[in-house]
Amino acid sequence: MKKIQISPSILSADFSQLGNEIKRLEEGGADMIHVDVMDGHFVPNLTIGPPVIKALKKHSSMLFDVHLMISPVHKYIEAYSDAGADIITIHPEATDNLKESILKIKELKKKVGVSLNPETKIEVILDHLEQIDLVLVMSVNPGFGGQKFMPEVLNKIKELKKIQQEKGLSFDIEIDGGINFENSKIAIEAGANILVSGTTIFKSNNGDIKKNIELLKLK
Repeated sequence: MKKIQISPSILSADFSQLGNEIKRLEEGGADMIHVDVMDGHFVPNLTIGPPVIKALKKHSSMLFDVHLMISPVHKYIEAYSDAGADIITIHPEATDNLKESILKIKELKKKVGVSLNPETKIEVILDHLEQIDLVLVMSVNPGFGGQKFMPEVLNKIKELKKIQQEKGLSFDIEIDGGINFENSKIAIEAGANILVSGTTIFKSNNGDIKKNIELLKLK
């Protein structure tokens, strides 16, 4: 079984202290940094762009797990790669040609992630799984923080785990959306090995990041 990894979402960090917040995550045992990029078009919110990622990368040696919620995504892949993204995750709905976008990320020597919204079927990515390093299963509708976890997506994770085992594939299964100390357990049991969490990591237990990361990993 793959090691459980935690990818804290910096959307929940103190934006006036982002460099220091990333240091706190590193010291607290985070495995990578999750960066949500939103364009106000593909999702109804706006967040950060390549210059911010480039600046933050100087503060950390951790992997940057960059989730692009932008459309059309293909033409921006290279900019985020150059900014320092280590994993670039895209949505099938945000590109005219998923295969081409996957190949573009691979050509740039980055890990390929593909994200499935709650209503997106696994069938959309079945033909591409051998080229994918990470499948991000959204357990909320993307675009806003603070939404409630949707337990029905756990069946999607179980199905991905089954396909993974049957085909002998090794992609990571990541889950993002309303992850807390209770539902992290059922997400891990379903087959997720990377948990994205924001509010729980930064705000629970008086902001004790190390303790919160450890608690999320417990089954």
